[in-house]
Amino acid sequence: MMQKGFAKGFPIMVGYIPIAITYGVLAKQAGMSLTELTLMSMLVFAGASQFMGANMIAVGAGAIEIIVATFVLNFRHFVMSLSFMNRLRGSALKWKLPMSMGLTDETFAVTAIHPKEANMKNGMFFYAGIMVTAYFSWVAGSFLGGVVGEIIPERLSQSMGIALYAMFIGLLVPSVKKNKKIALIAVLAMLINALCVQLGMSTGWAIVLGTIIGGSAGIFLLKEEQA
Repeated sequence: MMQKGFAKGFPIMVGYIPIAITYGVLAKQAGMSLTELTLMSMLVFAGASQFMGANMIAVGAGAIEIIVATFVLNFRHFVMSLSFMNRLRGSALKWKLPMSMGLTDETFAVTAIHPKEANMKNGMFFYAGIMVTAYFSWVAGSFLGGVVGEIIPERLSQSMGIALYAMFIGLLVPSVKKNKKIALIAVLAMLINALCVQLGMSTGWAIVLGTIIGGSAGIFLLKEEQA
């Protein structure tokens, strides 16, 4: 079953490695050591949060600001975890705890289309195979990116900073095509962030406030369509 999980996790690995390498380069550029950026991938294992964290470190944000921003950005994991744990109701706690740590948007999506494995003998090994593949590819890619960030020319390394914005735009555009109100939410968050910076607020707290207000606005703007 674990080999089957490895096979299902392979597409995730293919997608993770180039993004993880980019994260490693950007984290190195932000002033993080190879050990620090690799440990962040090992302990946090959340791509968007790590990109945001590296960017906030680069602008001098404090630890509290980064923690709060990461919490807000990853709040969706509560919903994903509840859904996934509901599927594993008949499984032992020794499986549920490590499985919850391996959940990302991608691993959740893949496991969601294979619900029957939860009730199969050794089905947990199938899910473990998916998550282990995703986890180690992300950590390995981050480490490789940190190494690359040490040897490539500084000008080239700095130019890769655009990858951060390209990634978030790439995530945003498909959603905007489906619902124009999402564009309004994104613009509102950006304006709040810019206004807070202009008023003298630190960049880190400006990001946190923009994220919270933008996300809260989404509750009301999208409420009618979800009803």
